[in-house]
Formats: sequence, C-alpha cells, structure tokens
Amino acid sequence: MGIDAGGHTDRGLVRQSNEDAYQIEKSLDLFVLSDGMGGQAHGEIASKLAVETVVAHCREAQNNRATPLFGESRPDLSECTNRLASAVTLANRRIFDMASAHADLCGMGATIVAIWISGDRLSLAHVGDSRAYLLRGGMLEQLTADHSLVAEHVRRGIMTPQEAEASQLQSVLVKALGFDEKVEADADEQILLAGDTLLLCSDGLTRMVTDPEIASTLMTVEPAQAAAQRLVELANDYGGQDNITAIVVKVAPGSNGILSRLRLWSKHSPRSA
Repeated sequence: MGIDAGGHTDRGLVRQSNEDAYQIEKSLDLFVLSDGMGGQAHGEIASKLAVETVVAHCREAQNNRATPLFGESRPDLSECTNRLASAVTLANRRIFDMASAHADLCGMGATIVAIWISGDRLSLAHVGDSRAYLLRGGMLEQLTADHSLVAEHVRRGIMTPQEAEASQLQSVLVKALGFDEKVEADADEQILLAGDTLLLCSDGLTRMVTDPEIASTLMTVEPAQAAAQRLVELANDYGGQDNITAIVVKVAPGSNGILSRLRLWSKHSPRSA
C-alpha cells in the first residue's frame, strides 16, 4: 500500500489558543490526534503529552519487542492493535499523574484517536469524541463511537441524533484521558483497500462541517495535505467555533500490489484481434 498523508490544525475564529495536537509519523505509518481540555493552556499540555506518548511508545515497541504492554491484551486483536491500545493507556496514566502532581493542572484532560497502518491492516484506538472516518466507494463511515453524554443518550434512545446535534451538552464527555487513573480505550481493526481514504479529526471540524461535505472534500481534493487544509478552511468558513484539526490519509496500491500487477500484465499482454 502506498500512503499519502497530510494534516492541518487551526485555533479557529473564537478560541484564544489551540489545544489540539497531532503527529504524522511517516516512518511507522502512525497517525495520532488529540483535543485537550482544561483551560489556561492546560489542554495544550495534555494533548501534546498524549500525542508524544503514543508515538514514543509505538516507536519503542518497533525497536524492542519486549517493550511491556499497558492494560489488558485482547486475544481477538493483532499485536499492532494491542500495542496501540497500550500506548493510549500509557498516555492516560501520564496525563493523570501529571495533573495529580501539580495542583494548577487539576482537571486537565484530552481526547485521543490514533491509527496505525501495517500492510493492508488498519489498527485503531480512541478515547473521547475525536473521530476516525473511512471513505470507501464514495460512502463515509464513522469508525469511532463518541464517548460523550449526548452520544450515550442517542445510543440508549433517550435523544434523537437531531436533538443531540442541537444539545448544549455536546461537549460533556463520559470518557477522556486524564479523568481517571485507568481508562479503557476502544480498539478495533480493519482491512484496507486501495482507494480508501481515512480521516482523523477533532470535534471542531465535525460540529461545523456536515458528513456529505466532508466526503465530497475527501473525494475531490488532492493531495491529502490539501484535503486536510480545505476541511479546516470549511470549518472556519462556517464559524470556526472551536479548534479544528484534520489528518487525511489516502491509500493507493503499492508497486507490488495486485492492482499494479494487473495493470502491468494488461499493458504487456498481446491484444486479441
């Protein structure tokens, strides 16, 4: 698989600072995004620590298979996915410990969403309401389930999706990094296909830009960096009420992929009369 990735972040038009953080680690095909909370720049500290911890833990594990896992390993998931969940567990511990050790950081927290691509397999882990999407065949699918109060109410039938979108409680999270000493990340994996596009984003994007507009942008704007920038621009065009961050990852067949071999065979095969 060939990977084209790009990311962009902006504080938006209302916030005084940007508490979002992200990192594209091309050497690992690892992509991490975090939205910090806490005010007075504490959210910036939490999101930066979350992203740096996840990347460092995954990098260490690549160099040393004996690197310990944090949290319980799930036998139904691959080593790579378990490692990503371990990285999120460690990030939670570090944010919680830092907030506990410094009274002025009390209440600091962050969301996290991370994907790790290995061959044609996608590993995914997340906590909070930052999202991961998959665009395939023109259809946009949300891969993550928000850990928010309104999302819980929708899942239980207490609220309709339309009521949730209009609710003043959208920002209330039921799970985030740093809130408790232990947190269980949602973890999953997918098989990727050539032509897939992945999006990681903070809620500053999804609260301002509709899913159809997101899908259209991902399908029509190239390369990935330009698509990420355009999505952030759209959120600002519609008011930019929060910090906005987007990572776009476009998957193309590698030089040894099946589609590439078929094209090569077709190019050199004799044509029938």
